[in-house]
Amino acid sequence: MGKILAAKTRVIMTGSLLLSCPGWALAAPHSEDVEALVNSTIESLMAEHDIPGMTVALSIDGQQHYFNYGVADLEAQTPVTEETLFELGSVSKIFTATLAAHAQSSDALSLSDPASRHLPTLEGSAFDDITLLELGTYTAGELPLQFPEEVQSEESMVDYYRQWQPKSAPGSHRLYSNPSIGLFGYLAAQSLGKPFNTLMEERILTPLGLDHSYYQVPDDQMASYAYGYSKEDEPIRVNPGVLDAQAYGLKSTAADVLTFVEANMDSAELDESLSQAMETTRTGYLEVGDMTQGLGWESYAYPVALDALEQGNSLEMILEANPVNRLSPPLPPRQEALYNKTGSTNGFGGYVAFVPSEQIGIVMLANRNYPNQARIEAAHHIFTALTDEP
Repeated sequence: MGKILAAKTRVIMTGSLLLSCPGWALAAPHSEDVEALVNSTIESLMAEHDIPGMTVALSIDGQQHYFNYGVADLEAQTPVTEETLFELGSVSKIFTATLAAHAQSSDALSLSDPASRHLPTLEGSAFDDITLLELGTYTAGELPLQFPEEVQSEESMVDYYRQWQPKSAPGSHRLYSNPSIGLFGYLAAQSLGKPFNTLMEERILTPLGLDHSYYQVPDDQMASYAYGYSKEDEPIRVNPGVLDAQAYGLKSTAADVLTFVEANMDSAELDESLSQAMETTRTGYLEVGDMTQGLGWESYAYPVALDALEQGNSLEMILEANPVNRLSPPLPPRQEALYNKTGSTNGFGGYVAFVPSEQIGIVMLANRNYPNQARIEAAHHIFTALTDEP
């Protein structure tokens, strides 16, 4: 596939007003420098990794900047716009974690509860001795990255958990796992007495004004749903699976994800329960090297060196069980920290990061699954240039 870049557009949002601004006439101070920085960084990234389409959203001191590149559909040559829906992959986990934390702030559960308390069919299993917090921080005892192939239904899922046995003491090792945080979200919904997707819409998406975020893309939005692309440039979208919504199933726009990021940087105007939930997700519960694990979010003391960020998002951190330093008491949310999360499906790759003390956040969504390190290098380059950090 050759390099394909559609005409770029910029969208600036102020409050609830959405203004489409043709060309690059920008009102924010130094906005021309922001434009040049993002264009040079992202166009180079797309060319190197053969990315068909990409959207980037930046929040700088409360001012939003949106950049759209390339195409959402190679065959139809549909350009990426501010309305294009991308698969978030594991970026979905920060939303799932917010619902679970909201369940705690609503007194429906406690993170210290044994997991089996919220699903009676797990009583008598290993989950009598595994807490919700351990599920949410991937420290349940080395649950695997994915479910075995034979787990295809809710019934087989429960049977799998009932038979599963930890490989290490719960709380001692971190192994990144969809079945771990997937069960975390599932049990949070059980505690609140409604289906997970319903609760996410009612408790998280709608209150935050995220009107273009979906677990099941409605028919009238399918034209905005980008195709992802395999290594062979075959158009693909994520397949449904057990606990897919909880672990990797959200589809969204850059604008919606940036709104979520901004709410994490400043939740003063939110409902107290939701604001408290977001603080809970940014709390640090354990450390692995330079990375501090929250609920969904992973954080680093800021400023942070590029190699530390790359190590924290490396394949070794994803595929291997790493011993942890449990933080007691937990580390409260920090202003001087970089919070981030990567996410991928077979055809999409995303990265989200923000620094509260600098009031800067970034959302990068692409319809190609390209290396985490390339995403992090691009975002780090933009942050460094904008904050004058070494």
